[in-house]
Amino acid sequence: MTRDTNHDMNHDMNHDTNEQDYLARRQLKKGTAGWILLAGLGVSYVISGDFAGWNFGIAEAGWGGFAIAALLMGIMYLALVLSLAEMSAAIPAAGGGYSFARQAMGPAGGYLTGLAVLIEYALAPAAIVIFIGSAVESLLGINGPIIYAIFYLVFIGIHLAGVGEALKVMMVISGLAVFAIIATAVALIGDFDSSRLFDIAPTDAWGASDFMPNGWYGIWAALPFGMWLFLAVEGVPLAAEESRNPARDVPRGIIGAMLFLMFTAVLVVFLLAGAAGAEAIGSSAVPLVDALNATGSEGLATLVNVLALAGLVASFFSIIYGYSRLVFALSRAGYLPKTLSLTSKRKAPTWALVVPGVFGFLVSLTGEGDLILGMAVVGATVSYALMAASHILLRLRQPQMARPYRTPGGIVTSAIALVLSLIALTGVYAFDPRAFNYTLVLFVVGIAYYAIFSRHRLVAKTAEEEFALVANAESDLATS
Repeated sequence: MTRDTNHDMNHDMNHDTNEQDYLARRQLKKGTAGWILLAGLGVSYVISGDFAGWNFGIAEAGWGGFAIAALLMGIMYLALVLSLAEMSAAIPAAGGGYSFARQAMGPAGGYLTGLAVLIEYALAPAAIVIFIGSAVESLLGINGPIIYAIFYLVFIGIHLAGVGEALKVMMVISGLAVFAIIATAVALIGDFDSSRLFDIAPTDAWGASDFMPNGWYGIWAALPFGMWLFLAVEGVPLAAEESRNPARDVPRGIIGAMLFLMFTAVLVVFLLAGAAGAEAIGSSAVPLVDALNATGSEGLATLVNVLALAGLVASFFSIIYGYSRLVFALSRAGYLPKTLSLTSKRKAPTWALVVPGVFGFLVSLTGEGDLILGMAVVGATVSYALMAASHILLRLRQPQMARPYRTPGGIVTSAIALVLSLIALTGVYAFDPRAFNYTLVLFVVGIAYYAIFSRHRLVAKTAEEEFALVANAESDLATS
């Protein structure tokens, strides 16, 4: 055996050992979530949206115009969820949409998708914690940075304790929020009067009528508020590496969550305006509470006001989980600094939880919850377009890929999601150009970071290589 051959063999052995050590320190806890927990995670991501925010779309478009906007966004999310269900079963990785896009569009497409989701998931908790502060102020008279800091510290701490514990806490909090919505619906159903849905006077806008008093432009501007009823449900695949049977559990979980969220969306959109009037609900900061007070259910209104905080906390808590898994995946692949993917003895991604949390806290100090939320929606719509395009490309370029679940309608379904997500993106500009422009700045900074720095430091050249390395490391750990 020659000296050169010995050198090559030693290099390969050292390379393999380094790879195994690198990935061994970056492992999530397997088998902690079945499909019911995953569905609960999907509901948790979104449930705060049923309590407030969506209703301002009625002020933009009237009840009928907002109903059209919400229906379009419901179709978009359902089409996207069905597309994600197929990809998550075929590519069960912690990166969710980023992993699917990398498989379909290569490293640059994967990074751009991951960046868009990261903008959404890093900013959304900052907006939600501002809304939490307002809720705490109404109950206890305390608000401001100290409240923001307490919530970030407590809930990041629970996540650091381990994913199983975190998901169980999340299910309890979400259950309280769902109870509040169902109880409100039961209390209001007897007061429903369809004439109250159309109590906003028509304007002179193009296409205006009693049904859509602000015309077609109002529907366009209301699209972001329709999204708020479903925003972040796409994060369920971020838990793929921690599920018991990803090929079965992730599709069931994300589809189950979406169907339940469509049910709760119908309840709040119809019953609140039908009981208290569209004009009153369109300007309400606490629409469930105001609808109950307007119909004489003051006692339940007080309880729902308290449980609304549970809805906000559920979304805040679960989106922290989502951003940590995304940052973990992007870091492990080399797109972000590799320290961010180190996991603790409890298999929690410590720095992927802490660093975006610090960023979100600093953003929350602006106090501009609506602006931050608008920016999160821009990131979301860009990611939806890229994820839908990934589904189409994977169907066309890799028809032989094993697909334990197949999207009904195939690429027609994902094409619907793609078109509607691009329309929704323009709707953010119609509502708040500042949010649109500020988010573009974040994209430019993120793309520059990739072009100058991280594209030279990727752990694997292709998605297949990365997934194979992770699978090998898991196998080695299981047998050691």
